[in-house]
Amino acid sequence: MSEATSDSRPQGRGPDASAERAKAVSHIVFNLALLGIAAVMFFHAGNLPSSAWEPIGSGSFPRMMLAVLALLNVIMIVKEAAKLRHTTALARGSIRAWLWQHRLAFGVLGLFTLYAIAVPLFGFRWATLPFVLACQVLLGARRPRQIAIAVAIALVMSLGLDALFRHVFTISLPRGALL
Repeated sequence: MSEATSDSRPQGRGPDASAERAKAVSHIVFNLALLGIAAVMFFHAGNLPSSAWEPIGSGSFPRMMLAVLALLNVIMIVKEAAKLRHTTALARGSIRAWLWQHRLAFGVLGLFTLYAIAVPLFGFRWATLPFVLACQVLLGARRPRQIAIAVAIALVMSLGLDALFRHVFTISLPRGALL
């Protein structure tokens, strides 16, 4: 194979310089989001009720862990930002293609966000049932037999886990403010 036909990329560029840039940018965005979540949780951890058995306060340990996680996020952001100097610009439309490629992950994340909002309102049992069912349909349950299996799994995950925790472990899962 001749040198001209073996590789049409410019000399000095890595095989996937644009992919490396996309990966670095996604890591930066992801770590910025995690840093924001850690900051919010750090703030809320200070409001945990005090305990007579903990002299340093109940929010101290979560705050220490969140501070370490935030520091690791900052280190990762700096590390990935340094990689941006050595990569080429992203091709036109690559962000749209990346979003489309990861649409199922974003769909499940959106469903989980709705689930986190629904649990305090409707309780574990009645929020989990549609969440598990919707996730299975989103991820590919389309035929009647698959839907029937998805319904059975959703029933076991919601009603079964609720009964298990309540009657075996004697732990009450959230009941919900509206029910």
